[in-house]
Amino acid sequence: MCIIGCARVLLAIAVAGLGLLNLVYGNFAPIWEPLPLWLPWPSLWVYASAAMLLAASVGLLFGRTACVATVVIGLYELLWVMARVRPVLLKPLLVSSWYGISEAVGPLAGTWLLCALLRGPDYPSGRPLMNREGAQHVARLLFGAACLAYGAAHFAYATYTAAMIPGWLPDHTGLAYLTGAAHVAAGLGILVGVMPRLAAILEATMMSLFGVLVWMPSFFAHPVPDWATPPQNQWSETLVTLLLAASAWLVAASLASREKRTRIIQ
Repeated sequence: MCIIGCARVLLAIAVAGLGLLNLVYGNFAPIWEPLPLWLPWPSLWVYASAAMLLAASVGLLFGRTACVATVVIGLYELLWVMARVRPVLLKPLLVSSWYGISEAVGPLAGTWLLCALLRGPDYPSGRPLMNREGAQHVARLLFGAACLAYGAAHFAYATYTAAMIPGWLPDHTGLAYLTGAAHVAAGLGILVGVMPRLAAILEATMMSLFGVLVWMPSFFAHPVPDWATPPQNQWSETLVTLLLAASAWLVAASLASREKRTRIIQ
């Protein structure tokens, strides 16, 4: 329960941050950009989504409203996934296309699992996407597949990744490949079912460290690194990293809950 609680708070912070970014910059950060040209009143959509995210982030912190808040956040993330489908269809051979949609799929899977964990195993089965083990398994598979895309991006853009590694760590290029391999190993562990909980915990730890060691220090660096500019991108990538870390912890928590139920049945 401690993991679920911490991941829930981390998710709420990240979601609130995205809402504030929408308000400050008057757009969807780089997440949904560019907006479809046919969409009427784009500013209205931006500010309405900001209000929705801020309200949902607060609701996530209270027991009575947490489940509703996860549904609201999940719908936003589903739209985020849909907004990232077009690059995959247009350029399916580019790693960046798959990385973009995987950045959205990871948080969606985590929010999906949080909703299931909050409802518990005794919740009526009339909402199969929220509480059945099979549906939770699909969410974990989606997250595992997303991890493969994260790893592929580390290999495809090793020079860019290496530039992000703190200067006090040795062999930046080697670490770029090592963390890419770690993403792939975690994804395969979750997908295949080989020590999936350990794989999820290690992925969550790595994502958390990315936030602490890479993105957080970038706000205090002078000059600001090229990979962290402009400021909107810097904030957006930091918040997405927090979303992915929270989602990975939720995957691990869901696997722990499954193991506990299995022991009870046995």
